Order: sequence, then C-alpha cells, then structure tokens
Amino acid sequence: MSASDLPLIDFTLNGAPAQALPGESVWQVAQRLGVAIPHLCHQPGLPPAGNCRACVVEIEGERVLAASCCRAPQVGMAVRTDTPRVQRAQRTVLELLQADAPDTRRLKHDSELAQWAERLNADGQRFQVRGPSQARKAAQGPDTTHPAMTVSLDVCIQCTRCIRACRDVQGNDVLGLSFRGGQVQVVFDQGEPMGQSTCVACGECVQACPTGAIAPANGAYTRVAERQVDSVCPYCGVGCQLTYHVNGERIDHVEGRAGPANDGRLCVKGRFGFDYAHHPDRLTVPLVRRHDAPKDPAILTRGPGGRADAATLRAQFREATWDEALTLAAEGLARVRDAQPVKGRGAAVAGFGSAKGTNEEAYLFQKLIRSAFHTHNVDHCTRLCHASSVAALMEGIGSGAVSNPLRDVAHADFIFLIGANPAINHPVGASWIKNAVKRGAKLVLADPRRTELARHAWRTLTFQPGSDVALLNAMLYVILSEGLTDDAFIAERTQDYEALRDHILNGPEKGGEDWRPEAMAPICGIDAETIREVARAYATARSSMILWGMGVSQHSHGTDNARCLIALAMVTGQIGRPGTGLHPLRGQNNVQGASDAGLIPMVLPDYRGVANAEARQQAERLWGLPEGALDTQPGLTVVEIIDAAHDGQIRAMLIQGENPAMSDPDATHAREALARLEHLVVQDIFLTETAALADVVLPATAWPEKTGTVTNTDRTVQLGRKAVAAPGDARADAWITEQLALRLGLPWAYGIAADGSGAEPDSGIGRVYEEMRALMPSIAGLSWSRLLHAGAVTHPVRSEDDPGQPIVFMDRFPTPSGRARLVPVGLREPAERPDADYPMVLVTGRQLEHWHTGSMTRRSGVLDAIEPAPTVSLHPKAIARLGLMAGGWARVVSRRGEVRLRVRADEGIQPQVAFIPFAYVEAAANLLTIPALDPVGKIAEVKYCAVRVEAVMNT
Repeated sequence: MSASDLPLIDFTLNGAPAQALPGESVWQVAQRLGVAIPHLCHQPGLPPAGNCRACVVEIEGERVLAASCCRAPQVGMAVRTDTPRVQRAQRTVLELLQADAPDTRRLKHDSELAQWAERLNADGQRFQVRGPSQARKAAQGPDTTHPAMTVSLDVCIQCTRCIRACRDVQGNDVLGLSFRGGQVQVVFDQGEPMGQSTCVACGECVQACPTGAIAPANGAYTRVAERQVDSVCPYCGVGCQLTYHVNGERIDHVEGRAGPANDGRLCVKGRFGFDYAHHPDRLTVPLVRRHDAPKDPAILTRGPGGRADAATLRAQFREATWDEALTLAAEGLARVRDAQPVKGRGAAVAGFGSAKGTNEEAYLFQKLIRSAFHTHNVDHCTRLCHASSVAALMEGIGSGAVSNPLRDVAHADFIFLIGANPAINHPVGASWIKNAVKRGAKLVLADPRRTELARHAWRTLTFQPGSDVALLNAMLYVILSEGLTDDAFIAERTQDYEALRDHILNGPEKGGEDWRPEAMAPICGIDAETIREVARAYATARSSMILWGMGVSQHSHGTDNARCLIALAMVTGQIGRPGTGLHPLRGQNNVQGASDAGLIPMVLPDYRGVANAEARQQAERLWGLPEGALDTQPGLTVVEIIDAAHDGQIRAMLIQGENPAMSDPDATHAREALARLEHLVVQDIFLTETAALADVVLPATAWPEKTGTVTNTDRTVQLGRKAVAAPGDARADAWITEQLALRLGLPWAYGIAADGSGAEPDSGIGRVYEEMRALMPSIAGLSWSRLLHAGAVTHPVRSEDDPGQPIVFMDRFPTPSGRARLVPVGLREPAERPDADYPMVLVTGRQLEHWHTGSMTRRSGVLDAIEPAPTVSLHPKAIARLGLMAGGWARVVSRRGEVRLRVRADEGIQPQVAFIPFAYVEAAANLLTIPALDPVGKIAEVKYCAVRVEAVMNT
C-alpha cells in the first residue's frame, strides 16, 4: 500500500482546517498551504534534523515549542505559527545565529539567514559575542585550498545541511561534525583542509549551505545573476538538469535543478566544468589550411611536454569568411563525391557526427551524409561506447534501449553492477545506487578494478580482465542447475531457451565448455562459492537490476558479454517490473539520442534497418529524394572508416564535434588516416587534434550557446536552452549543416538560426525536430510545443496524451514474436594476450574530472587544476616489482606506440593491470590500444591490450 492510499490526517493550522498526507511534517503542510515558517537547518530533499529551532511552532496542550520540520501532524492536533511566543522564539534563534555569523551577505548575496532575519525584524546587534568556534575560524581566515570552493567556517551556523547533503544525498561521507558544545565545527574527513580531503567536489554542500560558509571559489555567490537559464548538463548520460546563472554573457555559476534524473544533484563537472565555453582557445572565425602547410600528424605531439603547441597548430591556417569557408568545404566534398560516384559502402565520402550535440544536429548530420553522398558511411562515438550492447539487445529483445531508468535502483533489492565505474563516469547515478544500498539493497560490484563503490558493495567480484563470459555463464549454470529460473516467464516470453540450457548444463557432453563455477573459477579469478552465492541472490531477489558499462562492451567479445547479461535477466524473469531490468549506462550526454536519430551506419532514425524498404521509402519521401536514392547496405563503422581512409577508399570526411585523432584505437594509425584524406572538414569549438589535420575548420557553438534536445541514458528527451552568446563569429552546428546542404544542392529550408536560438514554437530548430519526429514512432506523441512546456518526457511517447513510459517490456518485447531470444555464447580470448615482451594488461577509461578526449574539461580551470597531468595507475606491488616510485615517471609501451607519464599507486588495480585515462594528448592512451573489433557490434577492444611498463630515468 502506498502513502497515497492511506487516509489523510485532519488537524488545524492557525485555526483553519488542514489535512496532512501520510509522512508529511507540519512544515511541509504549512509550505503547501502558503504559511511561511522560518527554517535554516531544513531543506527539501534532505532528511530533517530539527537542530536550528528556527521553525518552532506551538501545539495546543504541549509545554514546549516543537520543531515543525520533524514533527508529524496527528488527528485533531491544533498548531499555531503566529502566536507571540512562537514569533519571539523564532526571532531570538535568528538573533543568536546572527551573533555567530554576522554579515553573511558578504559571502552569499541571498543568504537565507539574512533574509529570514530581515523578514522577522531580528536585531542582529542584540547579542554581541560570537561563538568560540566561529571566532577561532574568523581569526584563521577562510580555507582556500580547493580550486572549486572556499570554506569560511566563521559564518557556519552548524545547521548540518552540508553534512546531510554530503552523506545522505550524495553518499560521499566526507563532511562531519567534530568537537562538542561551543567548540563544535564542520570538518572534512578528520579535520583536513578541504583541498587535501577526499572531497570529490560535487558541490552538494555548496548548494545546501544557507549562509555561504561553503561557496564557489570564484565569488559567484556574492553577485546577483543578470539572468537564469534552465538547461541540461553537457557531460555524461545521466542527463542532470541545471540552471545557468549568467552575468555579462558569461556563466557565473551553476545550480542543480529538480530534473527527473538528478533531482537537483550535480557532480564536479556539471557544477564547476562550465567555463570551457569561455576559454581563449575557442574558435571564433572559420579557418582554411594554407597551401604551404602540409598535414603532419607529428605536429600533435611536437610541443611543450608532449602537447601540441597551440600557435604552431593555428599557423597552419588562415582566417576566412563564412561564405568562403562553407563554399570551399562543400566544393571539396562534392569534388571527391563526383570523382568517385559510387553509392553505399564504396562511397569516397564519410561522416562522423557527435554524441555531444543535440538530437536535431545528429538527425541533420546523418540526413546530409545520406542525402548528399548516397551512402550510410556515417557513425559516431557510440561505436566506441555501447555498440556491442546495442547489437546484443537488438538481437535479443528487439530494442537497444534501457528497460528501466537508473533511479529505479530505488526499487531494487539486488543490484548487479558490472564493468562500470559510475562514481567516476556517472557520479549522480552512483549517488542513487549508494542511496539504494543505504535503504537495504544488496550491491554486487563486478569489475577487474576495485572502485569507489566497492565500499558500499555486499560482494565485490574483481574478476580477471577479459573473463566476463566465464563469470556470467558460471552464474547461469548455478541458476539453471539449481532450478532458480522463472519457468512461467521463460515459457511465455522467451525463445531458444532449451538451446541455452543445453549449452550451459551439457557443455562437456557436446564438446563444449564446462561452465560449472568450479571450472570457471581459475579462468575468471572468483572462487566458486562466491559465484554461487551471487547467482542465487540475483535469481531469488524480489527485484534484481543489471547495470553495465563499457567494461562489458569495449571488448572484441563485447556482444557475447551483453548476451550473457540478457540471458541472466530472461531466465529469472527479472525484467518488465520496477527495480528490475537491463541498463547499459550510456556514456555521453546524447549518445542515446544521436543513435535514436539515426547517426549510425546500419539504421535510419528509430533503429529502422537500412535494408527495410518501407523505412527507406518513408525517409526518401520526407527528404525529397528520388526512390532508390538510399542504399540497401549498411555503411562503414568508425574504425572501418578510419581504415578505409588509411587505405585510400575514403578520400573526404565531414566531422562534427568528434575527435577521432584522440578517441580512436591505435591513434597513430587514426592520425595518419586523417592526414591522408584529400579533403577533411571539421566543425568544432576548439582546434582539436582532429581539427588540426583539417582542410577547413568551421567554428561551432558550445552547449550553453544553443537550443536543442538531448536524450539521456533513461530515454528521457530533455530541452537544452541557449544561455549565452557564442564568441566572435562562431555559429550553431545545425545552421552550419543546413548551409553545407544548400551548397551541396539539397533544397533545405528550415531557417535555422545562426546564433543557436530557437526555444519558441515556430523556430527553425523546432521544424527540424518535427521532421525528425515524423520518422520516429518512439516520440510520435512528443511535439516540439509539448517539449517546450514540459522540458522532459521519457520515450516511448506514442500519443499526445501518453505521459511517457519509463519502464518498458512489461508485457512483450518489440520482436516479431514478442519474445526475447536467448543466445548461447562460448569463451573467446581477447585479441591480444600478455606475453613475455608485453606482460601486463592495459585498461583505459575516464576520470571523474576529465571527459573523453579532454577538449572541454582540460580547458575548465577547476577541473584541470584538480587533475592537471596524466598518470598510469598501478598496484603498489607492481610499482615495487617494476622498480618504480609513486609520483615518478614510467614508460608504457605496446606494439603500437608508447607514452611517458607519472605513476599513481592504486590498491584497487590488480597487480598485472595498468590503467590510463585517455583525456591527455601528451600521453594519449589510444596510442597504445588495439583496433581489434567485435565481429557483431564492430566496437574496438580499448579495454584490453598487452603492454609493458618500465622506469624512465630522464624525462
């Protein structure tokens, strides 16, 4: 029974009848009814504390006043907020707090303490003596050791909002209270300065603090914003909603907003990583390569510290007008197309779109490549993200989408998290997982690295890299052999179960593997009893949810890994209900939306295969193309396009907001391929490593400078609004695409605004959205006007009155039979195993502070200050064995290249494993990785290759 099913509670508030919902406090009822009660320790979203006593009320028949934030109404209770006694008590509390924390407006212009004091006419001079804690801190001065935040405990009123925000909301457990009585104070860890503590700089404490005791280090809280603009975070796939506070066309600070994915929470990137948009490196005018500047990939590392010299990169180009640059860009693409007029995979032109842009930009980009060049050679970074997961999901259940939103972990009894590090890659998502564990859910963390969430896990499975199938099939063996299956679900909703069962239980008899945990334990490195324990817990829980990341997908056997996870969910019936299902955690902010919009080579918008004649004909009609213009064969994928460019088949490319010179495996090969192109056009916000190899560079708008939609990992379509003007003559990506289309002979007439505006009913970008919607049944009921009003709706949205469907596959799967297909898989070795020359395994990934190739985050002052240089993480035993020192230099070498970087000790890394983040051009991890592909998903195995690590005597 839910709270809404329980009877309302009748009582009186200031003599008037009132009703409380079950679980509501007196303060909440008063707030709902418009009765103002002062409050400082209380904040919606935080558990009540009742320690400031500013919210006291009088309850008839009770001797003492009660804190309304933590007092529940009872039937017949008579509550007064307006008596002289109440008002006198509230005023005295505020006056005492003002004595401890005078003049809080100097740190926070909208200080809640100052506002309530003014509202109640509190006398700030009534009490002259400060508390000993505040007086001591005033003498010491503020803590400025952290680049993101300043701590001024002399204005701290010990309301504990920051502590509850840190512990109960974000689950980081950094802040606490130390000492007693008048000496009590908020501390970081055991009293360390903030910059030396384990703080992850999510800034939840900043947003919670009512006085400015913890505030942005840039002084933003002292200034009143000229305007506030609601938008969406441009980083990971969680899709946190936020509000930009803008002054003078610059973002001053960011606050979290109560969106469906984050409920006001943000991470360090979302809160403090916005200033990249104002960096002096921004492209502000179109650039054209000088005739005397040949393309040389070596220029990318020929500079200070192994980084490219910005002036040298820029000197390759001359400035141009937009008309000249667009004309040269289009003419070059058309020249290559016309010289080799081949359709389909053999076409000489290809395009990389971006998961960092909007749905509308992705839709227009794939439409341009397909319409102007008659090829499906168009892809984006999903190929290096979850392509194998999507391939397995499409094969198995007919949809590549997640079944349940990430926040559904709140309803899960068991959470199986494999090959993912959300505390780093999806921090707000990780906070929901930590909240679920605190509620009582069992978390199993399965990963070759022991990561942050391990301290919250019921069991941690640090399996051997590349042995995912061994572990997962052993779990399947336990479930099938012990009868832990959901037989009714299997019979009604799956197919090919007997083949899977036979493969798992009777492998040796058929010449296959013995999948018993005892046989798989030596391969995966997890003891048999633990495998059995975890498998039983997953199968028998009331609701179990599987979350996975690129540690599952970025392998040459990534599709097989995902097939195993699908089988686990299907044989136990753990899908189609709250707290269950399959959720591949999308990496980029719009990798889901870009894929939905058709920015992949084998499907048109809404995942309709290019071999589907009806889908092709519908697109041809809508796009004004002759019948048969769209090819029937899928195009080349990311790595295949780079290989084709290296071999001379692909001779021209258009790249929008992607940086394959950094993000693609075997980066030396990728850079050589890009340099060999006859014509390369790049539109971006910085002169990235890829743009440095271009013939024409078109300056685009950053995320806060344009309007458009994005779709997060939960399938929620959200509207991002333009907050600031673009610098110089930079133009919106969608406008650039339309202008190129016109110069390539396509009769587009959207009227897209060059300045990125468009958050109105009849805008050019709105017209693009409506055309896209016509090809996408999943958003058929989500009009542009509805989205402008609602801001966020989860697809599928089948009709105008459909509220959206956060949980799918409740009754059937979108396959021809309505059933899920179970696919048995065997063991396959990674493409490159360690040997005597290269004895260690390299794992690559992201850092909390840096995103993807670092083009944005390394130009954010706060983020780059926290993590300014590349490192290789090694287990202390490996450091000792190799004769290295933490903080010293090492060389990491593979068969494809080498990098030099400093050593970081990490006990969560296995002794035979090295971890390198791939955001640093001066030590680009992808110089080392292997371009071996999963045969189905065509994703590269960037999570596994063989390397050796050795000491460097001189750097």
